[in-house]
Amino acid sequence: MPAREPAASGAPTWIDLLTSDTVRSRAFYTALFGWTADEPDEGFGGYITFRKDGLPVAGCMLRQADNPMPDAWSVYLATDDAAKTLEIATAHGGKIMLDALAVGDLGTMGFAIDPGGAAIGVWQHGTHKGIGVGDEPGTPGWFELQTRAYDAAVRFYRDVFGWDAQVMSDTPELRYTVQQDGEAQRAGIMDAAAFLPEGVPSHWAVYFAVADTDAAQALTAELGGSVVMPADDTPYGRIAAATDSTGAAFRLMGPNKG
Repeated sequence: MPAREPAASGAPTWIDLLTSDTVRSRAFYTALFGWTADEPDEGFGGYITFRKDGLPVAGCMLRQADNPMPDAWSVYLATDDAAKTLEIATAHGGKIMLDALAVGDLGTMGFAIDPGGAAIGVWQHGTHKGIGVGDEPGTPGWFELQTRAYDAAVRFYRDVFGWDAQVMSDTPELRYTVQQDGEAQRAGIMDAAAFLPEGVPSHWAVYFAVADTDAAQALTAELGGSVVMPADDTPYGRIAAATDSTGAAFRLMGPNKG
């Protein structure tokens, strides 16, 4: 597959995993998606880069024992100016979790908390252009904010990240807005207030593309993960929800059986 072009400003550009056990996570994802894993980069806290077909597809770093956050995937949106984006975020109801931080010559990162309480990363690329390959099995296929504050979240991502926010559904059963980029859709915001379990906060979910959702969920279990929502056909593909071998949540998305 040809290399993926760097994401447009405001679009998802990178994902990484905060994990309590990098050895287990590395074994899990390389087996599940056919990724390779670079050796930990001690110059950047032991950060591990996962690759698909030799191109960067995701990252992984150790969650320190005193960090109360659970193991989880994070999504980063592209920006031309990380510091300015974080400043705008605070002006529109967000809170700063991590101020703009230069990561060598790779780029500049930061984290904000949106008005619904979900963490979102920002990435101003330098030599690291973000996800290097897509549109094939084993790569991130979709990015979705599941939020308890739908209206405020839509305004936030429109005003802070410049989203062309297009409503896809506005019914009692499903309220959903997407980030439109020309003919393409890059990410979605779902009103999840009615179905997120008690204690589960608003969060960004990562969907990984697979060739066969049922086979991928079976392999997930074999590798020590858990299936949270079994594979089911939807208008957007056959989707399953799962957790990995340390409990981090993710989703699988493949062709419908029908």
